[in-house]
Amino acid sequence: MNLSRPLRGARRLIHSFFMKCRTLLPRQRCVAFGPSSDARKSEINDIYVINLDRQPDRMAAVHRELDRILDSAGIPLTRRLIRHRACDARADDFVVREMPELISYYTLADQLFVEPQPQTLPAGFDFDRPIRMSDAEVAVARSHVDVWKKIAASGVSYALVLEDDVLFDHGFGRLVDQAWRELLETAVGSDAAFDVLYLSYKEVRYGAPKVLVSPNVYRPERGLWYLSGYVLSRRGAQRLLKLLPCRGPVDLWINHKFQDIEVRAVRRSIISQRLDLQSTNSYSILPALSQIGILNDETPGTFNQRLTELPVFAFGAAGFGLSSLAMALSMLGYRCCCDLDDLPEGELAALLDGNASRQFNAYVNIASLTSHIGLLRQQFPGAKFIVLVGPLDDADTMLNMLTTLEDDVLRLDGNDNPNWRSLCQFLRLAPPSSPYPCVPEVGHRKIRRREVDRSPNRSAKQLPHDSSPWIVPLNPNWTGIDVSQSDLPTIDEVPRASFHDDFYIVDPSRWMFRDDTFPGNLGLFRPGNVTKVPDGGVTLTVQREPLGVRDLSAASISSRNRFLFGRFEATFQTTNVPGLVTGFFLHRDSPRQEIDVEITGDRPDRLLVNVFYNPGAEGAKYDYGYRGTPVSIPLGFDASEGFHSFAIEWGPDQISWFVNGVLVHRRVLWDPTPIPHLPMTLHVNTWPTRSRELAGRLAVRALPAAAYVRSITVDAINGDVEYQQSVSMDGQLPLADYSAY
Repeated sequence: MNLSRPLRGARRLIHSFFMKCRTLLPRQRCVAFGPSSDARKSEINDIYVINLDRQPDRMAAVHRELDRILDSAGIPLTRRLIRHRACDARADDFVVREMPELISYYTLADQLFVEPQPQTLPAGFDFDRPIRMSDAEVAVARSHVDVWKKIAASGVSYALVLEDDVLFDHGFGRLVDQAWRELLETAVGSDAAFDVLYLSYKEVRYGAPKVLVSPNVYRPERGLWYLSGYVLSRRGAQRLLKLLPCRGPVDLWINHKFQDIEVRAVRRSIISQRLDLQSTNSYSILPALSQIGILNDETPGTFNQRLTELPVFAFGAAGFGLSSLAMALSMLGYRCCCDLDDLPEGELAALLDGNASRQFNAYVNIASLTSHIGLLRQQFPGAKFIVLVGPLDDADTMLNMLTTLEDDVLRLDGNDNPNWRSLCQFLRLAPPSSPYPCVPEVGHRKIRRREVDRSPNRSAKQLPHDSSPWIVPLNPNWTGIDVSQSDLPTIDEVPRASFHDDFYIVDPSRWMFRDDTFPGNLGLFRPGNVTKVPDGGVTLTVQREPLGVRDLSAASISSRNRFLFGRFEATFQTTNVPGLVTGFFLHRDSPRQEIDVEITGDRPDRLLVNVFYNPGAEGAKYDYGYRGTPVSIPLGFDASEGFHSFAIEWGPDQISWFVNGVLVHRRVLWDPTPIPHLPMTLHVNTWPTRSRELAGRLAVRALPAAAYVRSITVDAINGDVEYQQSVSMDGQLPLADYSAY
């Protein structure tokens, strides 16, 4: 795994200066590489470079690196370079299940075999829960296996395999030659000296078990990350192919096969990965490592795709993919207003006047804009127009629209299977690694022409928000988009979950006590910290307890089912210990969406409500955000001194929060986020936060401390059943949904 952060500012300038200085160094010689016409068993011949078609600059950089190294005959290594076209996870024809040599899931136990974590005490954590590989990980594995097939069928004894982000050590030639001589000396008869020789690797944090076989070479038992630079013998390639299928990321899987093949590594890594190139991989293991306390970074990266084609307008036939197109534009980084009969008056006026103060930069399926196409073209000469063509009875309307738009228009067929290619080429953007979204069609929602009462509690205070394409910047004149409420399915139409639970008996089919953590949590959740109260309810305790990666334990209850819209109410009493948070909330990952009720121990007289929103359909890897969009509301009482009820009413077009049955806050569309639209799990917890900004400095001496939950009431749509019926992504849901809260 390459978890290094991209270089910024001064560090990037220093690195750029370093890279230019390298070009002044004399060329190296490496006699382990024989003449390209000689496939002798004692020398490395071919050099395979795995490179994506859309990244020719990386190929050029590798070419420059190889040009600085000469073989035994004084010929640059570029003469033996063979470019291997990498499998592209963003390609339209990319399908995970096409490759029988790959099992696209693995487990946390597989990860911990390679890199044990002696400081963790995971107790009952589910080591065997399947984790689905990211598309990028699948593509990387495919690329390496394809290279192995070429080497196995070749006439050379040894080949060097490189990924396209490599940087050679200034002593590369000398160190390879030293190791190569030692390897040939230890070879038995005419057999290959090894199967795999690591030239580039990252040793696991606590050290890889190894046996030294010569001064410059060792045999690892496990514990080496990266496959960015390695020598593979023809025999080794044949053996690896026989050991397939590859289960999980390829650099993880090969560690599990060290006992079946002859693996060697040079005494230190002599090929590194360039720091000035951002990794295109996506690591599926990170949420699981966060849950057991290995990763503590609590500042997720911000979305930084730069838009060049603005604004975007999309029209088309109702019911043929307009809502999915709007979601796709959101995933590309547009702030997209969609599926309305009209725009709010201020937004419409700003748009027709060509005013840059408007809130959105993309408009999809806005009925009132159809009659203003000519004016929009006049006000925005660089605007991009998209027309979604539907059934035959709409052909005349669409033809007239295309004629009006002339040539500067993208025509999409709503009957085709959608993909990123044509849309991203039209907008000059890189396609996301997630699949093109498929979401239910919304249609034209009718705007209610009245002032939105955004906060019935006039003392509510908006706190600092995340910066995101999916959050409208704070603006006192913007009150969101209030639409006539969509009709929710009745109990006879879809399965619902309706229950009141006072926890006299904890139903294990309904609830689970969590046994994990997340980056911002100073504690590990422990089932033993949830205890039943004799007259009903449970206590959630935070206490000091040495647990390796954490010195505190905490408590959390989560629903086993997911829900999609409904009412969620809990009656509880919070703690008043600074640094602790009592939360009642709905949450999901991939993409991350969340609706919160939180009360902090330093201010138990204050309610924090919050929404996190990321776009995409089920499985989209959009988990941006740290602060969310919090609002502080004075309660008028101390929630740590008695029981009070807190409720969330979540619908497709608005969210309302209630305290003791009284409405205290309401959000509509884009106030300041869209409304979460995917199934979420229900949680209630008490935990110590890393953020002093959120809850003050933790008063460790006041521990143990507890919150008390008397009851939880739910009346909502069964999200798992409803979502599977309405939308299918490749016919299945993700195998792992690791919630990072």
